[in-house]
Amino acid sequence: MYKSHAGSSPDVVLVGAGIMSATLGVMLKELDPGLIIHVIERLDTVAAESSDAWNNAGTGHSAFCELNYTPQKDDGSIDCSKAIKIAGQFVQSREFWTYLIQQGYIRNPEDFIHSIPHMSFVQGEENVAYLKKRYEALTQYELFKGMQYSEDHGQLEKWIPLVMEGRDPSAVVAATRMDMGTDVNFGALTRKLFRYLFDFPSVKLHLAHEVNDLSQDADGLWHIKVKNLTTGRKRTITTAFVFIGAGGGSLPLLEKSGIPESKGYGGFPVSGQWLICNNPAVIARHSAKVYGKAAVGSPPMSVPHLDTRVIEGKKSLLFGPYAGFSTRFLKNGSLWDLPASIKLSNIKPMVMAGIHNLPLTKYLIDQVSQSGEDRLAALREYFPNAVGKDWDLEVAGQRVQVIKKDEEEGGVLEFGTEVVNAADGSIAALLGASPGASTAVAIMIDLLHRCFADKMKTAEWQNKVQKMIPSYGQSLTGNENISGQSRKRTAGVLGLANASTAGTGSPAGNV
Repeated sequence: MYKSHAGSSPDVVLVGAGIMSATLGVMLKELDPGLIIHVIERLDTVAAESSDAWNNAGTGHSAFCELNYTPQKDDGSIDCSKAIKIAGQFVQSREFWTYLIQQGYIRNPEDFIHSIPHMSFVQGEENVAYLKKRYEALTQYELFKGMQYSEDHGQLEKWIPLVMEGRDPSAVVAATRMDMGTDVNFGALTRKLFRYLFDFPSVKLHLAHEVNDLSQDADGLWHIKVKNLTTGRKRTITTAFVFIGAGGGSLPLLEKSGIPESKGYGGFPVSGQWLICNNPAVIARHSAKVYGKAAVGSPPMSVPHLDTRVIEGKKSLLFGPYAGFSTRFLKNGSLWDLPASIKLSNIKPMVMAGIHNLPLTKYLIDQVSQSGEDRLAALREYFPNAVGKDWDLEVAGQRVQVIKKDEEEGGVLEFGTEVVNAADGSIAALLGASPGASTAVAIMIDLLHRCFADKMKTAEWQNKVQKMIPSYGQSLTGNENISGQSRKRTAGVLGLANASTAGTGSPAGNV
């Protein structure tokens, strides 16, 4: 499989105009400029669902502050494997964005990325002991050099005054801080990538078009049935390769593909809400992403955080997200999304995953039934002096957690992202959520190996990938020359703080 050779038919069809499709489209166009690519998006603009800044719960995830990436084992030790993997993947994301800027493909990185300290904050002796162990474990690795730890109230007041003001002076608290953390507006980045792509006559965008069905013929080509939602006109697009990067909408389309690899997959939708600060004086006094510990049974996207964002050039302050439940797979989806996704092939995994995750069900019920006072009380755990009138409640994005069959458990709920592809490499779908967008570059490189295996083995493609992502194929763990130099180089191009400036003051002062 590679090109369709079907007249003017596209070689590649990308379903969904979000960060994943944009990243893959740019990579493919760089690897093979002659490709004809079509992008199909059901909404009337790009990056309006999960990639949008107000919908995206993950901005610049690099495992510096997300405690759910470093679980404590039964023996008391800290499992750093997931954090190390994600931190390394984010280094590759920075390298790819740096390459695009250096080539002149995109400009003005300050439109989508800023330096913002990443912090973890915990309360109580047990949690403080855990955070200290986590700090000691992570700082053994070069990827986490520069992390600071403190239990001192005076130091914490300097780092996060809103979090400490009004707190009991005898409270047992601790925090870690990484000054090289970032805030990334993936909506803005996605729009830049697509603007670059759409300058090519061989790249076509179909907005307000919905994929209703798709099937593969005996020659291996895919026939995609598309409906123009504005005119009602229907057409069929033929292609050699399909990528389904439609967020929560990926699962239903994967099921319609009929490929054997899709059997047994299900999805569990989780919605969210933000409290957004409307008081400029409060916003100005906080410059950090402060993550806490997740409630028992909660999904990763619901880890509470007091979060500085830069959206459309304006500094904002959010708290949340508060989880909820909806049967929609997309924010702009249908209430029938979940029922329609249940098939004979996945009903057992979905039922068994539900049985194994009763705490999650209870958690979501509690979240849905929260009052305004309940949400304010949760905010005050991180901002004791918060005033209700300073905060507005807004709906966040919709996520669909992956459910998959499991020989031992019958079905398991997976937290993270997963690529599902046909054996012939002609179609692939991305399922799941966090850390998603932050690791899009690494995910798409993995997809290229799965679906364009023969081309990825050639010296031509290997050399091009190496230029786009200099650390490609190398281990970043324990290698200061690679990880440190990469961060320093990309920081210079992206306008960010780097390891050499860690601890010298808040790099968020310029937002």
